[in-house]
Amino acid sequence: MKTAAESSQDLSTPWKTGAFRRFAAATLISATGSAMAPLALAYSVIEQGGGAGSLGLVLATNTVPTIVFLLIGGLFADRLSRSRLLFLGNLLAAGAQGALAVTVATGHATTMSIAACGFISGTAASFIVPATQGAVSQIVPEEHLQQANALLRLPSNAVRVLGPVVGGIVVAASGAAWALAWDAFTFAIAAVLLLGLRLEAPVAKPGRVLADLRAGWTGFWSRTWLWSYTAAGTVLVAAWLAGFQLLGPLVAARQYDGARDWGLIQAAFASGLLAGTLVCLRWKAYRLLTVAVATGGALALPLTAMACSMPLPLVLVAALLAGIGLDVAVVAWNTAFQQHVPLSEQGRMSAFNGIGERLAIPLGYLVTAVAADSWSSQGALLACAVIIALTTVLNLCVPDVHRVNRLAPSGRSRAVHEDREVEQA
Repeated sequence: MKTAAESSQDLSTPWKTGAFRRFAAATLISATGSAMAPLALAYSVIEQGGGAGSLGLVLATNTVPTIVFLLIGGLFADRLSRSRLLFLGNLLAAGAQGALAVTVATGHATTMSIAACGFISGTAASFIVPATQGAVSQIVPEEHLQQANALLRLPSNAVRVLGPVVGGIVVAASGAAWALAWDAFTFAIAAVLLLGLRLEAPVAKPGRVLADLRAGWTGFWSRTWLWSYTAAGTVLVAAWLAGFQLLGPLVAARQYDGARDWGLIQAAFASGLLAGTLVCLRWKAYRLLTVAVATGGALALPLTAMACSMPLPLVLVAALLAGIGLDVAVVAWNTAFQQHVPLSEQGRMSAFNGIGERLAIPLGYLVTAVAADSWSSQGALLACAVIIALTTVLNLCVPDVHRVNRLAPSGRSRAVHEDREVEQA
């Protein structure tokens, strides 16, 4: 058993690394802008006279390039300095959001100009996302990866609770341009901080692009736990987004007190995310991937509660538990990924995994739109909950999932060596 002093030291250890403090500061600063951006983006479309169709186009142009360019971003993250890639990605996002803020402020914004800026921002994200995963592994010693992952999520989750509220106040008081300008400024500050990391390129002599992509796919497919988790995650995320984000507000409007109660449900979920981060700071599960899969299944709880017309207090408890489960799942997954995937492959593996999750966004909304014509909202909501539960159970039936456990210090290098032996065989 660890003493309280030893546990406290474990939690503070990542902060003793200057590179981690710099990375955490960049993450927090960028999160304050990103939390306001969706609301500001929506109102920038509304302010120039756009409706649901215009907003849908803007959201699509932001999502599509992330999917299209994510593999290229993953490849670059394994060939180039990840700190330089993060710098350029954040700088590109700052330019896009800054240009959007100027066009909105001057009254020259159109649906196409907003969509163009969104396309550039989405492209920047496709390079930022895979580089971020590998950067943490380069900065933090393997025995402190879970604490680092949780510490990075703690302020981000807090911002998720407060950001939309502050963003709403800013947009209401001074218009969408100021919120967008703040988002651009935070990207620029994050870029400067991340450039100072000066991380070395993971691979000294990368091969040809197509050869590296083929090798990445081979590595991805050879890890059953990785592709099975990605496939299950795609289905689970699609069902969650369709159920909670799309159908949730409709059901809340019909059987609860509309926007007020839906706001409470969202606040309960966000509070759960914060609580889940605190759990991960203390609890170091051994069966990392088993925990990630099992706790992700908690997302079925609020969907089931709303589909069965349970009283609001029970729905709030269910949403709270779902938030806790999701955050535990994310931290456990990140730690398992960082410990069991070689540093030189984390960019590409993260990209393959990320494509699945991002494909879930249009997939979930499209399937739900089709089902809404023949099913009631409650019926579709219950179907989403059942899909999440079944997907979780099926993923837990994959034997390889239960072999991805926490490694002892120096275990990551041993796992990487074994991985390479399997690939060579």
